[in-house]
Amino acid sequence: MPIEFQKEKYSDKQIFASMHPLLREWFKETFGCFTEPQRYAILNIHSMQNTLITAPTGTGKTLAAFAAILNELITLADLGKLEDKVYCIYVSPLRALSNDIERNLNEPLRAIKEKAKKQGKKLNIRVAVRTGDTPTSKRASMLTKPPHILITTPESIAILLNAPKFREHMKDVKWVIIDEIHALAENKRGVHLSLSLERLQRLNPGLCRIGLSATIAPIEEVAKFLVGLKNEKEFRDCKIVDVRFAKGLDIQVLSPIKDMINTTQEEIHQNLYSLLDKLIQEHRTTLIFTNTRSATERVVNHLKDMFPGRYEGIIGAHHSSMSRKWRLSIEKRLKEGKLKAVVCSTSLELGIDIGYIDLVVLIGSPKSIARGLQRIGRSGHRLHDVIKGRILVMDRDDLVECVILAKCAKEKKLDKIHIPENCLDVLAQHIYGIAIAERIHERELYNLIRQSYCFRNLSKKDFNEVLSYLAGEYSSLETRNVYGKIWYDRETGFIGRRGKLARVIYMTNIGTIPDEAKIKVKVGNETIGYIDEVFLERLHKGDVFTLGGEKYMFLYSRGMTIQVKPEEKRPPTIPNWVSEMLPLSFDLACEIQHFRKLLAEKFEYKKPKKEILEFIKRYAHCSDFTAETIYNYFYQQYRYAKIPHENLLLVEQIKDAEGNHVVFHTLYGRRVNDALSRALAWIMSKLTSADIFISVNDNGFMLSSERKMPVDNALNVLINSDLRTVLKQAIEDSEILKRRFRHCATRALMILRQYKGWEKSVAKQQSSSTLLLKAVKRIDPDFCILREARREVMEDAMDLENAEKVIAWLKENKLKVEKIQLSFPSPFAFNIFAAGRSDLVKIDNRLEFLKRMHAKVLEKIGEA
Repeated sequence: MPIEFQKEKYSDKQIFASMHPLLREWFKETFGCFTEPQRYAILNIHSMQNTLITAPTGTGKTLAAFAAILNELITLADLGKLEDKVYCIYVSPLRALSNDIERNLNEPLRAIKEKAKKQGKKLNIRVAVRTGDTPTSKRASMLTKPPHILITTPESIAILLNAPKFREHMKDVKWVIIDEIHALAENKRGVHLSLSLERLQRLNPGLCRIGLSATIAPIEEVAKFLVGLKNEKEFRDCKIVDVRFAKGLDIQVLSPIKDMINTTQEEIHQNLYSLLDKLIQEHRTTLIFTNTRSATERVVNHLKDMFPGRYEGIIGAHHSSMSRKWRLSIEKRLKEGKLKAVVCSTSLELGIDIGYIDLVVLIGSPKSIARGLQRIGRSGHRLHDVIKGRILVMDRDDLVECVILAKCAKEKKLDKIHIPENCLDVLAQHIYGIAIAERIHERELYNLIRQSYCFRNLSKKDFNEVLSYLAGEYSSLETRNVYGKIWYDRETGFIGRRGKLARVIYMTNIGTIPDEAKIKVKVGNETIGYIDEVFLERLHKGDVFTLGGEKYMFLYSRGMTIQVKPEEKRPPTIPNWVSEMLPLSFDLACEIQHFRKLLAEKFEYKKPKKEILEFIKRYAHCSDFTAETIYNYFYQQYRYAKIPHENLLLVEQIKDAEGNHVVFHTLYGRRVNDALSRALAWIMSKLTSADIFISVNDNGFMLSSERKMPVDNALNVLINSDLRTVLKQAIEDSEILKRRFRHCATRALMILRQYKGWEKSVAKQQSSSTLLLKAVKRIDPDFCILREARREVMEDAMDLENAEKVIAWLKENKLKVEKIQLSFPSPFAFNIFAAGRSDLVKIDNRLEFLKRMHAKVLEKIGEA
């Protein structure tokens, strides 16, 4: 049986027949019947078949995973055969989710134990959480009385695989559950976990793997990521239970303003919060998503200010920079129904149990269909509820983006996630861990690693170079305190532990999430949250800022801590969080490009306005107002310039007082545009010997220079070059490569965050990294961890794969370039152009610029 979709749906009678009487009785009393995911999945897991379950929130997929496991444990306990060992490991990307699962498992177990007690039976099934927050005493107790169900994180499972005593308890693990698998698969935490799973499978060849996710694509690839390979050519078997669209979907795009150009910041502000208030008041509990933490603070603050008394004590902010105590308080009050609204950035996207939400509001585009569905799916938590979401937009580009996103969501189209591959820093960390745990032959190690989906294409060359680094064969690195970490006998091919401190170094430096500099914020002795170091640099004594929806005055700083006091009267300075803008997904971008082409054809064929409006409403499932706004936007673009689309790359050349500007209408998302713009700017700088300035957004990019730019020559060079080679040269001295090298060097344990009880600050890590980078480039410009930093920049931070598709389309003439000379930017270029202008940083200046440009376009096309 290969990777295949589960077609057979089992009856409730069949499933109940497989259950222990105690579990069957509890299930019937509590639920009465099974949900769709449960009907497809429970008996598969009962038969120890690897299973990926994808279904909306609130459809019982977690219980679908656990039902068969609980059944087995209850049966063993009833027969007196339940041993002191771990039977099931549940892995979650969030600690909060781990605590939720522990509560949600202990509740049925308590009820079932009571039933057993009445029958004179004793069931002692243990569930425990083991994360970085777990107290030492509790960890110690797990050694003598291990939990039968262990709830943990990707980092902790790797630690436990290297803990000699606890490893013994994991030798007979039968099931592993990966929750929110989509959130892990698309980053290095997932890559790290994929190797841990192969190590766990090596201990337990019959291991059953279960993956859970709400919204995911491509589903077959995620299934392969979950199960890994059983040999060089074949993946392990897996059943896919796909009930992603089992619930009704009510999704609408709304705008608080009627005219998105001729407006003021005051009008936008007033109308937005009036609409938000209206939506909140019409529903019992509303969850509001913003795209940044600063916006989260701003929304709570403005709602409180605009509607005095209405939201006191019944609204809260929730984001990752707030203290754990505050976040848990918000989650608890939300679940208890004590909050009317909660505003968050991304922190409540995943499946933490937050009770009943009847409306989700997204302020601005979520930038991907899957993310939009994930967020909106937090509503309608009960089984037969309709998922209800409203997306609020204040911008014409956002409007087009969101109506196409909503269309795709309704039509069950999802964008594909990117799963990183061959991450050599993660590989180095795991090989170090394996060498500490056991003596192993390099051939066996290589085969083990290549069973992971993420390393199935790992070359022997890359593998050998990582071994050489870990074995200390780059002796010149010792001047930068980078020493050999493993023992490696090249004659016999065996690898093992080196040095007495190896295990301590590994355990205290494990993981893939890079350290970020955070400043602790305190009122007296109570920690209320954290801010970035960059923000602290801007604070002066007496400044007021918001955190957790409350206002505080800055008093003084000491080390990595600042003291503040509550401030009620004075207006705040909102924290300016860095690097939070979400990139538009490539698949959604291509859907918008297709929509552009369809509309461009309507205009070129001189179709009447009424027909075009009807087409927009029918195609995009949108209102009259939305269709009219989109029509006017596209009409103005068509009349003034041309409509760029999936087969036409429009290039605008503009000269003004600040110099020469070239706008490329590459609507492929910021990650693709980052790659294309850097490569093109690097080529142009070589051709002109001049500085080229880059401005990028999701819809395109702009290159600016004091000199005239050779667009044709540069494009010709780019199309006929290898993009990876050009981009590698373009990023060589960039800030992003310097930062990413620090992250990779830390993961690969070239830089130790902790050593002999000493913790190295982020500032010191970066300082070490800068010196180490210079040394590495001298020793070997293609050193494996530097090569990984380049790969991470180009493939994970940027989107080289899809950028190469765009270059291929240009080469094959599927995408034609058309250059036009303009005296000012076209409507589609307004936002790209504004982003690159130093005088348009303030929102009011930007709005005035948009009005001026809009008036010029209308005058030019005779519509003024």
